[in-house]
Amino acid sequence: MRVPNSVVLPVGTHVDCCREDEVEEKRRDIMAKIAAMLAERKSNLAHSIHNLEGSEEPEFYMDQWERLKEMENCTLTILNLVAVNCTDHRDIKKLEAAILEHVKNEELFPEVVRVLPPIYRQVEVAIVDIAQSEEMADHGMVDLHYLLSKLSQCKHLANLDRELLQDILRYLHRIGLVVWYEEIKHLESTVFLQPTFLITMFKLLVRYRLVQELESIS
Repeated sequence: MRVPNSVVLPVGTHVDCCREDEVEEKRRDIMAKIAAMLAERKSNLAHSIHNLEGSEEPEFYMDQWERLKEMENCTLTILNLVAVNCTDHRDIKKLEAAILEHVKNEELFPEVVRVLPPIYRQVEVAIVDIAQSEEMADHGMVDLHYLLSKLSQCKHLANLDRELLQDILRYLHRIGLVVWYEEIKHLESTVFLQPTFLITMFKLLVRYRLVQELESIS
């Protein structure tokens, strides 16, 4: 909601636990709740802006007013919900196809066609090689400085500097090849070359009915 021109694709899972008519009913219900949530947000923003503008000394609230106006101008496109059975590989492929179809839509993503410098691709290939090498631990966590030194050992990447690597990592993070939490102080120097490791960790830590499971242990 805070990112300009956001596009959101809702995904409903556990279709295998529902009847076909239930899936469509739940789809309509979810989309209606999303629409109501967005309408409420828009109304609340407008109300807050109106209150600031009507205050006795509005100049003292100019920074807050500007932030609210920026949020008010953030457009949010909600696509139709895709319902999938996560245990069926065909449904996963269906979701993948739906995502690709939307991503290629230039009306949704006007900057979908972007020409990158060759070094972006070279670093991407090199990082994949490092991640798949025998010396890399299964968790795929590497120090940013270490990653730069390893990449610099490649003949065509000898002149790669930290600033350019960070730009490339931001791009690779956006496309999902790596995970780099540069905005988190304790993680800004760590790059995750195996994002699936994080998924495995989260599955162990964040679980359905976790509290009930823990309480059942004597």
